[in-house]
Amino acid sequence: MDLEIFDNTKDGVPAEHIDLVKNILNYAGKYIELADDTEMSVTFVNNDEIQEINKKYRGVNRATDVISFAIEDGDDDTDFPVIMDDEMAQEIPENIGDIFVSIDKVAEQAEFLDHSYERELGFLVVHGFLHLNGYDHMKPEDEAVMFPLQRKILDDYGLTR
Repeated sequence: MDLEIFDNTKDGVPAEHIDLVKNILNYAGKYIELADDTEMSVTFVNNDEIQEINKKYRGVNRATDVISFAIEDGDDDTDFPVIMDDEMAQEIPENIGDIFVSIDKVAEQAEFLDHSYERELGFLVVHGFLHLNGYDHMKPEDEAVMFPLQRKILDDYGLTR
């Protein structure tokens, strides 16, 4: 997976946490059988920045833990169709979107839930990653698919509670 990591935090994210995110997202990508050239990004932020993002895009004026922005949400863009042959289409990597993670919320929630910072960080990036890949939990039947998959990826990777 072509993964871009951006650190917009005040104090910086330690290299081992960036490596954890890269490794678990690559693991999750293989787990759900994404193409190797799939692209996405993760941006680490503090609570103040994610609150602004949440307010602007979701109309909710509070900090949250993770926000996912899927680029290709399945809508057919008929205003500007791109016409290409199958060979050309296969050469263009699929960009699935962007995830924003509040490292402040990672720390708060890890302490509240009494598990490691690494487990919470892994949970949030996998959760956001699954949203980018079309998984959701708004309906009970969707939750029954997404949550067990998320738990299985984390457990198999070794980030258990």
